[in-house]
Amino acid sequence: MKNKKLLKWVGNIASFIIYGFLICVIYLVISSKMAGGTPKVFGHEIMTVLSGSMEPGIQTGSIIAIKPVEDPAKFKKGDVITFKAGDDPNTLITHRIIKVEKVNSTVQYITKGDNNDSKDPDPVLATNVVGEYTGFTIPHVGNIMSFIQSKTGAIYALIVPGVLMILWSLFSIWRAIREIEPPKENTAA
Repeated sequence: MKNKKLLKWVGNIASFIIYGFLICVIYLVISSKMAGGTPKVFGHEIMTVLSGSMEPGIQTGSIIAIKPVEDPAKFKKGDVITFKAGDDPNTLITHRIIKVEKVNSTVQYITKGDNNDSKDPDPVLATNVVGEYTGFTIPHVGNIMSFIQSKTGAIYALIVPGVLMILWSLFSIWRAIREIEPPKENTAA
């Protein structure tokens, strides 16, 4: 009797984990496709860190939460911002502000990665700032998210939990039938 209760309890937990994982993966895939590549959770963009310029505080392969900016000229020295690279607006960089300058009524920031020896070569115009780092980091999850956002990863992330759910459902059905069906008696005459 205890084994049946334990098996049912373990089964419920496994089902909850599989369904939860599948729902999270579906949400991340759909939201990243709708948002143009960066999923949003509670109004924050979730991004993957691709370099070690901000280590040890923000490790390569981590995910970080970026709060979209309403007033890009509000930042001060010490803030960590995410901005468009001057030479490639599709590349986003997250670095710390080491100096704020005002040139001809235009605010610009001098930035530097915490792990870099020197400041960034070009100042960052306030108009190029896309977000502020909120301090939320989960190490190594970015590698998984990058894989899930790829075509191959999306297929695996949807198929594996789906197959696990089907197998678990078949096992549950088999177990239920076994409990309902009375044992066959050997009636040899």
